[in-house]
Amino acid sequence: MKLLKHVSAICLCLATVNVSAAQKAVTDQGDVVILSDNGTWFYEQSNLANDNKIKTNTAVFNKPASANFILKSKTNNASVALNSKEWTFAKGDGVDTAVEYNLSLKKGDLYARLITERIKLAPENLSNIAFENAKKVAPDLKLINKEYRVVNGHQVIYMVMAGTTQGIKFNFLGYYFSDQSGSTQFVVFTSEDLVERYQTEISDILNGFSVQ
Repeated sequence: MKLLKHVSAICLCLATVNVSAAQKAVTDQGDVVILSDNGTWFYEQSNLANDNKIKTNTAVFNKPASANFILKSKTNNASVALNSKEWTFAKGDGVDTAVEYNLSLKKGDLYARLITERIKLAPENLSNIAFENAKKVAPDLKLINKEYRVVNGHQVIYMVMAGTTQGIKFNFLGYYFSDQSGSTQFVVFTSEDLVERYQTEISDILNGFSVQ
């Protein structure tokens, strides 16, 4: 059974982190914090103590040789190198303006979203907010893996989450990145039982992430 009819629900938990509507403030110690509309706050830059808890994967991650097309963001400097014979893509549906592109594997039940914003946010905070947002749609969401990687010369946070939505167990695998041009979430998702089957396709599309 195709999972396409469930994608609309999954899209909700891969939405913008909503930091665009948040406000910045400066503490009496001179630290910049971001105030969310739900009353929570966090430092604009990650606390080094928290960063040190994330392991580093020293493997080499580069775009696949099969990538023949570069999908470029118009919001920030993010880009994705992909194989146009295997993947199709379309602009976001306008429901969430931060979702710039939706991607689908042509022959399979594998999907991806490129979520881009202009606001700069430490990747650790970006990944934490993404996790909390996803829990709103998948209350049983669990963190499977979280690590630093260097992908095509750029440090990102790689995060794997697993949760149940509409009775289906999904896995979400993604890269979280930020620089002066803004913040990016590039997330691939499919049902839990299909992750091993699509392991090559997942690695290839994720490792196509780069910066223009």
